[in-house]
Amino acid sequence: MSMAAIGMIAGMALGFAGYFGGFGAFLLVAALGAVGFVVGRFLEGDLEVGDFFRTRGDRRR
Repeated sequence: MSMAAIGMIAGMALGFAGYFGGFGAFLLVAALGAVGFVVGRFLEGDLEVGDFFRTRGDRRR
């Protein structure tokens, strides 16, 4: 699935949550979407656990 289609689906989900559930539901869906995105990138191998805990000067890339 293309990134544009995934973005459209995420936007629609946030729109429905905001319209039907209010601002609190919008924030909950956005936060869970961000967590899911990070977990997905981690499982694909694009992120490492150490990337979240290193300081700026300690980056080797």
